[in-house]
Amino acid sequence: MYAIRTENLIRSFGKLKAVDGLSLEVPTGTVFGFIGPNGSGKTTTIRLLLGLLDPDGGKAEVLGFDTVIQPDQIRARCGALLEYNGLYERLSAEDNLDYYGRIWQMSKSERETRIHQLLAPLDLFDRRKEPIGLWSRGMKQKLAVARTLMHRPNLIFLDEPTAGLDPVASAALREDLKSLAQREGVTIFLTTHNLADAEKLCSRVGVINHGQLLAIGSPEELRSSTSAPRLYLTGKFPQQAIEQIRANPLVKKIEVDSNSLILDLTDLGRSHEIVTLLVRSEAELDEVRKEKADLEEVFLSLVEEERQVGK
Repeated sequence: MYAIRTENLIRSFGKLKAVDGLSLEVPTGTVFGFIGPNGSGKTTTIRLLLGLLDPDGGKAEVLGFDTVIQPDQIRARCGALLEYNGLYERLSAEDNLDYYGRIWQMSKSERETRIHQLLAPLDLFDRRKEPIGLWSRGMKQKLAVARTLMHRPNLIFLDEPTAGLDPVASAALREDLKSLAQREGVTIFLTTHNLADAEKLCSRVGVINHGQLLAIGSPEELRSSTSAPRLYLTGKFPQQAIEQIRANPLVKKIEVDSNSLILDLTDLGRSHEIVTLLVRSEAELDEVRKEKADLEEVFLSLVEEERQVGK
C-alpha cells in the first residue's frame, strides 16, 4: 500500500517548471527522503501533495485521497513542518502543544496524555513549563516535530527539518526522528539537501533536480546503480605502479594523492588483481578498503549527468 502516489505531476510558475512530470510512489510506513539542491522543486512538491497548490497537469493521491478533489481529508490526516515552525515563543512547550490539541478538538485528557507521549522521548518533558523563546534552535525544532504528530497523523511532511542546526543538534534530531517513526508507525516524507540525514534516516530516497526525478530507490540501490565499485588504498606507490594501474582495463577512474589511491573499478570482485599488480610493482601497501560511493557522490553524479544531457 502506498501513502503517496503521483503520476506525471506538473506545476509551473510562469516559464519556470518547478515540478516537471513527477511520478513516484511512497510505501506506507517508510521514511522517504526527497533530496535535491535549493530550488529543485522539493517544497513545491509538498505543497502539491497537501493540496495547497493545484497541479497544471498529472495527478496525485495522498493516503488514498485526490489532492485536488479531497485536500481537506488529506490535511486532516497529515502533519507538516514547512518553513515556519508553527510555534509561539512566549508560550511554554506544554501550552504550544495544548493549543494545537485544541485545534484538533482533542479532549483535555487526550491532550495531557499525548503531550507526555511526545515530549518524554525527546527529553523535553521536564522543561515543558518553560517559555520556548529561551530554548535552543535544536530544542525548538524537536518541539516543532512533536507538534506535527500531536493529532496522531498517518503521514507527516518535514521540509528541511535540520536546516540551520549545528552538527550535534542535527544528529540528535535525526535520531529522534528515527525513533519517533518506529514508535508512532507514521510515514515520513522528508525533504532535505543534507545527504547525511537521507543516508542515515531514510529507507527510500528520491533525487530531484529542476523539477525532474532523476532516481529513486533505497540508498544502497542508488549507490549500486549510479556509482562504480571503489577501492581505497594507502601506502607508497612508485610512479611505474601508478602508470600500470592507470592502464589496467579494470580501472575506470583513478585519483592519486601523495600516499593514497582511489580507484573506480569495473568489477570489485577482481580487486585482488590490482593489489597483486601493485605488490609486484614494489608498492608498499598500508591499507586496502573496498566500498561503494556514498550518497553525496551518487547525488553529485546524477546532477552532473543531468547537466551534461541538458547541454
